[in-house]
This record gives sequence, C-alpha cells and structure tokens, in this order.
Amino acid sequence: MRIETKCIQEGYKPKNGEPRVLPIYQSTTFKYDSADYMGKLFDLEADGFFYTRLANPTAGAVEEKIAALEGGTGALLTSSGQAATLTAVTNIAGAGDHIVCSAAVYGGTFNLLDVTLRKLGIETTFVDPDSDYDTIAAAFKDNTKAVVGETIANPALNVLDIEKFAKLAHDHGVPLIVDNTFATPILCRPFEFGADIVTHSTSKYMDGHAVSLGGVVVDGGRFDWAASGKFPGLTEPDESYHGVVYTERFGAAAYITKARAQLMRDLGNTPSPMNAFLLNLGLETLHLRMARHSENALKVAEFLENDSRVSWVNYPGLASSKYRPLVEKYLPNGTSGVVSFGVKGGREAAVKLLDSLRLAAIVTHVADARTCALHPASTTHRQMTDEQLKECGIGADLIRLSVGIENADDIIEDLDQALGK
Repeated sequence: MRIETKCIQEGYKPKNGEPRVLPIYQSTTFKYDSADYMGKLFDLEADGFFYTRLANPTAGAVEEKIAALEGGTGALLTSSGQAATLTAVTNIAGAGDHIVCSAAVYGGTFNLLDVTLRKLGIETTFVDPDSDYDTIAAAFKDNTKAVVGETIANPALNVLDIEKFAKLAHDHGVPLIVDNTFATPILCRPFEFGADIVTHSTSKYMDGHAVSLGGVVVDGGRFDWAASGKFPGLTEPDESYHGVVYTERFGAAAYITKARAQLMRDLGNTPSPMNAFLLNLGLETLHLRMARHSENALKVAEFLENDSRVSWVNYPGLASSKYRPLVEKYLPNGTSGVVSFGVKGGREAAVKLLDSLRLAAIVTHVADARTCALHPASTTHRQMTDEQLKECGIGADLIRLSVGIENADDIIEDLDQALGK
C-alpha cells in the first residue's frame, strides 16, 4: 500500500462482525483462562495484553500504523514527545555514557539532555549540525552511545543531513536517533536515509488537532547491536526477565522490545487508550493535512520574504533557503507548516506583532490545524542563556509561526494588519 492508504488502513484491521472503527479499550487489565499463560506473558514468551502500562489493544493498533508509515519494525507509544526522547536515549545509554546531539533541537530536548540526563550521569556534547564531517566527528568519545538530531529543527528549522549524521554514527558504532516530528513520515522517512531510531511528539502534526498529548519511538530494526559491542543491555542477559538476551530472542525487534518490557515497565510513561484513539483519528488525515500545511506555509513565507517590515525569513521550502539542496534530497514533497521570521524593531516589535494578531493565536503549541504564533526567547526557550539561544539558532526577535490549514489569504491578511501595527 502507498503511504496515503496506510494512513487509513494500517494498524487496526477489523474481522467479520467487529467494529469498523478502532475501539477504545479503556481497561487497565485483561483476563486470561490460566495462570500458566499469564506467566508466559510475563516471561516474554507469548504475545498478548496483560496490563495497560505495558501494552493496550488501542495503543497497539496505532503503534502498528506508525511503524508501517515510517517503515520500521515496531513502535512504542509514550505519554508525550519528551517521554519518547527519554525512552529512546535511556534504552541504550546509562550513567557514564555519552551522547552527541545537534545543537539545533527543541528546547525541551536540549534541557533533557543538558540538565536532567547529565544529573543522571549521561553526558551530552552539542554540535552545529551544519558543520562538516570531521568537525562533528571530533565530538565522539569512546563511551558515546548515540547521535541525536531533528529532521527539521524546532524552531531554528535547520534541515538535518541525515545521511551525513548516519555515517558519523555508524562509523563510530552507534545508532542515529532522528526526531521526525515536523516532517512526519508523509514528508520524510529517515530510515530510508540511514537513521536507526525515529521519534515523534505525536502531539503535533500526527494528532493535528491539539487534543491529545503523546509520543512514539519507532525502531528501524536494522542496527546491529551485537556487532558494535557497545550495548550490553541488549546483548547480555537481563536478569529482571530471567536472563533473556534481547538480540537473541527478538532479533530485529530487540531494541523496541527492551524499551517496552524494561523502560515502560519501570518508568510508566504510558499513553492513555483515549489519547491513542484520538491520535489514530489524526493519522487518518495526516497525508491531506501535511500537503496543505506545506502549501500554505510556502505562500506565507514568500509574502514575508517580500515585505519590507520583515528583517529576515527562515523557511526551508523557500527557493532562497540555504537548505535547498537538502530539501530537494530529503523533503521534495514539502517542508511542513512552521515558518520562523524576525520583524524590524527586534524583541519589542516581535511582542507587539504577536499581540496584534487576530486569526493566529498565541499558544504554547505548534503544528496543528489552526495557525498559531510564539516568541520562543520569552516562552519555550526562556530558560536558555543568550549564548545557548544563539547556538540553537534562536534570536530575540524570532517569531515561530505555525501555519494552519485555513485559507492562506486569510492568514496573510492577518499578518499584514499585525505588521502594520
């Protein structure tokens, strides 16, 4: 099936007489006829659902759909995008380990790696994603366990050279983890370019309506954990499951199985069945919405680029973007709906513009059906120093505009009247 059809048909496939639409299995527990079979579930020797913290039929169907969309071997839904990033990293890294991460990442990801995980003993080196191979390679250490980046960075909008980062990771025997939130698998599938793990904040375009928090980790199933020799958690016995060796028992699904059986069991960052149900509704129209988001955003970016009241515009889809070669390679069908720009007058003018918008709302969110705007330096990224903001590509005048699926002319007229003030 082509990806548009997968949005509708993958995941839940009702049998004769079953509900046409994915049901909400609003139950914490599941009944079995024998203690022996339930014991096999706990020993990871049988398939099934025994406690919603680990797995649930509603969430399971959505996981299958997202894995199919990304081209992965399996997926794990989480309670938020932050939880997905936490799970993806800590599934293979612990105290005493090291991560290499693009400096152009979402502020929450930056804080997670730079503050919280550092307190837990995981060190991170942040690199300029636009640097050459040798410069980034110098950041690797003997204890490096993963490389992290974003397909389209939030909110700097750098486009990641996935193949370059995949080569860097693989040359050092570690996997590449790519946050594909802004692109979604409709616009880019990182596994096709060498990525090993993909994450999403499903709260954004996948949900598409700002109603359901969630995240997902998708396993590409191609990284050879045993050959690298760096991941004993996957290649040596797990005594908390009677000595199971994940790579031997589960093969290509070793990583995602460990994430569910061990981390979800212990951390409990579980999605609710209702949120999984709502996410599935969003996924069914993802292919339609991403095309409209990208089309509208390009029109808005071109308007801003030609407006004398605007000092600069950053949108990867523009013909003038420095990322044009990477866009043609990785994102030929669109670059999502997020536009960054600055207005003449700096921080004060940016705040005035936001206060003057009528159609676009000021919200701590991005990437849903409605147009919204934010001033990251004073909101989502306010915990960063000026130097850190600069490293992330965020200036004091930067406005992050999430272009919705309304009529593009209405969005442009709203910006025009706000710029006039």
